[in-house]
Amino acid sequence: MQQTKEQTFARWGFYLLGMVLLALGLTLNTKTGLGASAIVSVPFTVSQTTGWDFGNLTLVVYCLFVAAQFVIKGKKRRWTDLLQIPLSIVFTRFLNIFGAVIPYKSGNLPADLALLVAAILLTGVGAAMTVDMQLIPNPGDGIVSVISQVSGRELGFCKNCFDLGCVSLSLIIGFCFGNPLAGVGLGTFISMVGVGRAIAGFNALCKTKLVQASGLA
Repeated sequence: MQQTKEQTFARWGFYLLGMVLLALGLTLNTKTGLGASAIVSVPFTVSQTTGWDFGNLTLVVYCLFVAAQFVIKGKKRRWTDLLQIPLSIVFTRFLNIFGAVIPYKSGNLPADLALLVAAILLTGVGAAMTVDMQLIPNPGDGIVSVISQVSGRELGFCKNCFDLGCVSLSLIIGFCFGNPLAGVGLGTFISMVGVGRAIAGFNALCKTKLVQASGLA
């Protein structure tokens, strides 16, 4: 279907907004002091136990996600999927920027929980918007989308399952460093369920309208 200039502009606008919301949501999740969002719990755990830069570790993990997509897609792989790597470089810089400029200090549980809810909603909405626009997915969401396509299961459900695997690996890594909960907390387990449900809810309410506005219907 031929897109008008307005539809192309809307498509890229929704996509870029989704990326910003996603980066902001992931950052706010770490700021709660209740653990990182499940999708980045592995690099956050390593960062907490080693002192290495969270953004750089996330970039490494995202590159592994891209490699996994190539394996899962098989003959359907495209070299354009590699564009996720330069995207990841930019995206992880946003993680570091948001982490540096947001001054929130955790410790007040009601405020931490309120921030966690906001972080989960932002993460879910941002992830859904970027995937729905069918451009260059964030690797963390791209691999979930590929698994959803190959398995035929709903995107939100696959997100929940993938997050469970990430949290399990984070616990194992933390255990190896002597602290299983180094990067995992109450917020991680809540986001593990909440982000997938936020994606499903957003798509149920808004996906059709966004797709139509972007000329993808």
